[in-house]
Amino acid sequence: MASPKIASLSWGQMKVQGSTLTYKDCKVWPGGSRAWDWRETGTEHSPGVQPADVKEVAEKGVQTLVIGRGMSEALKVPPSTVEYLEKQGIDVRVLQTEQAVKEYNALVAQGVRVGGVFHSTC
Repeated sequence: MASPKIASLSWGQMKVQGSTLTYKDCKVWPGGSRAWDWRETGTEHSPGVQPADVKEVAEKGVQTLVIGRGMSEALKVPPSTVEYLEKQGIDVRVLQTEQAVKEYNALVAQGVRVGGVFHSTC
């Protein structure tokens, strides 16, 4: 099953191919997507994206996981999160969200089993 492309991105809004929803923050993986609700794991801009935030996507069998840190890169990604993913054998790319979406869509076009977690504001 292929990863869905990110159809559009603007401040506070993301659309994913195959979904009628508009997300503020989202998680995507081969065959699906959903809203990323920071309250589920108590995520805040600092310390940032926790292993618990990426675990669900990592368990979908992705080869690469792209993390979008926000338009102004306010969302931090601690080393523990990168290490967690690397221990699972997953290639990790941490980028500003617009760059992250470009990278993610390029990987989708190459047929990579890619997942992502994206923050679409600050």
